[in-house]
Amino acid sequence: MKRTRITIKDIANELNISASTVSRALQDHPALKEETKEAVKALAKKWNYRPNSMALNFLRQTSTTIAVIVPDITSYFFSAAVTGIQDILVPTQYNIMICASNESIEEEALIIEKLSKVQIAGVLIAPASTTTNFDHIRKLQKNNIPLVIFDRDCKGLEAHKVLVDDYSGAFEAVDYLIKSGCKKIAHITGDSDLSTNNYRLQGYVDALKKNNLPVLEEFIIHTQGFKHKDGIKPTELLLESKNIPDAIFAVNDRIAVSAMRTAKKLNFRIPEDISIIGFDDEPHSTYFTPALSTVWQPVYSMGMLSARILLHDINLEEGADLKLRYEVFKTELVIRGTSKRI
Repeated sequence: MKRTRITIKDIANELNISASTVSRALQDHPALKEETKEAVKALAKKWNYRPNSMALNFLRQTSTTIAVIVPDITSYFFSAAVTGIQDILVPTQYNIMICASNESIEEEALIIEKLSKVQIAGVLIAPASTTTNFDHIRKLQKNNIPLVIFDRDCKGLEAHKVLVDDYSGAFEAVDYLIKSGCKKIAHITGDSDLSTNNYRLQGYVDALKKNNLPVLEEFIIHTQGFKHKDGIKPTELLLESKNIPDAIFAVNDRIAVSAMRTAKKLNFRIPEDISIIGFDDEPHSTYFTPALSTVWQPVYSMGMLSARILLHDINLEEGADLKLRYEVFKTELVIRGTSKRI
């Protein structure tokens, strides 16, 4: 059985009038006779007619679709951000198109290329970890498409930005580890091209320097990704070396959880032998034994604010001055069982 969609042309043929007359009748145009409008509306209701919003947007040269581009739709972090975005946009007339770049600049550029060919009201984007060139993002701006960058900074690109203070979050976490008695703190970080990784690495380094502790290259390990599996090898390298650290500050909770599991397999007690602190405060962090100490980020609020800024930009009157927003949310250190109490 084929599913067919009722169109304006179908209604026009049935009533023996033009398609343009049907369109005007559905919009309650004052120039049409009341009996014509009533006949059109009655048949549209009977046949359960639904207007094609994409076609209408094309004719009006407008759009009610907002694209959200994220690196990963399976992670708690980005799903929470998208939830915040949805809670702002759903009550409006705008539809949401969610796209995943899978941490690939190539896929991200392809998504933006496709979006540039259709009517789009605006774009919210958290860039991929491999995005070091922003020409494809600038293409949106050249096409006058409202844009907000969230979570990950694009240095040198002028746009609305909603970020988290990754530096302070990392500094506070490492400073806490030092105050709890740890002297040899390792950091499992990510790709050096990603702004969030760099800010967290700098926070780690500065906390060590502030407390007159050496910054050892052997204690800074780079992962190949952000998933649980990516934390196994780095942790093994640290805990099977001659100079074993007494604490690990991980770039995110997934890596931290992987470090916990690996440490236990190697018969390290947590936090007696090694303390571990993550970053994100994912919901599952509290369900491990011991529960994970971590840095909380206001992800949901970041998503909400990003959506609000984009809506304001979209509704800005033509010719009005555009004042770019640069908003940074504060983090909060959450101490649980994987780190010693001061």
